[in-house]
Amino acid sequence: MEKFVQYSHHLAYTPARKNGVTLGFTTRKGGISAYPKNAFNMARYIDDLPENVTYHQEILASEIGVMRQNWVFPIQTHEAKVVEVTAADRGKNIEMLSKDILYGVDGMYTYDHDTMLTMCYADCVPIYFYSPKHHFIALAHAGWRGTVKQIVREVLQHYPHHLNDLFVVIGPATSQSYEINDQILEQFKQLPIEIKQYIDTRGKNRHGIDLKLANALLCEHYGVPNANIYRTTYATSEDLERFFSYRVEKGQTGRMLAFISQSNEREMT
Repeated sequence: MEKFVQYSHHLAYTPARKNGVTLGFTTRKGGISAYPKNAFNMARYIDDLPENVTYHQEILASEIGVMRQNWVFPIQTHEAKVVEVTAADRGKNIEMLSKDILYGVDGMYTYDHDTMLTMCYADCVPIYFYSPKHHFIALAHAGWRGTVKQIVREVLQHYPHHLNDLFVVIGPATSQSYEINDQILEQFKQLPIEIKQYIDTRGKNRHGIDLKLANALLCEHYGVPNANIYRTTYATSEDLERFFSYRVEKGQTGRMLAFISQSNEREMT
């Protein structure tokens, strides 16, 4: 059963919300950006008016109840650098981007309440981590490069508690329709997981890859219980009514926002 629930401008992961964690992913629908038409674009680094992005941020902030002054956004570069952020980092790169602030960061974690971690996506895999017991949340950005570099391992190395207390959510991303070539395949062969589980070879220089599954397998390999890992069925490249897809739309598209925060009080169930 799909655990992401559709709201007006985003999907929310309901089990996390019940544990005092706000976790979700925006959609492409209902915005004012012309990139493309009527798009709910959340990225400041593409060809869009800054005021459009600010407007969309304000809408999302109202929907999820976390004011945008509490958001933190890094400059992602498809690497595997993971950093800790605190309440002192709130607001960074939200009003405008700065290459001097959180540059080259594709993973963040925090123990601070009411500090929302955010990143943009348009096919790459959003990976959420949360531990209500230890007040830990994290967010990672994993394209094929981040997966090869095992960004999930980097996040887990910053979690000094028992992995039975950690939950992982693999969010919407491209499907196995995404293919890699022989050269990239050789890099994936170095990973400590069974390659046939997530790669389907279709011919010379053509290998379909399930990046969501690959990252789930890596999390399990490093000790996260299988029962604590949830992998959504949503696929960005197959649902252009709901999501942007960088590959299908050949780069001429907007970006979705993944976000996670924790509050002081757990939601009553």
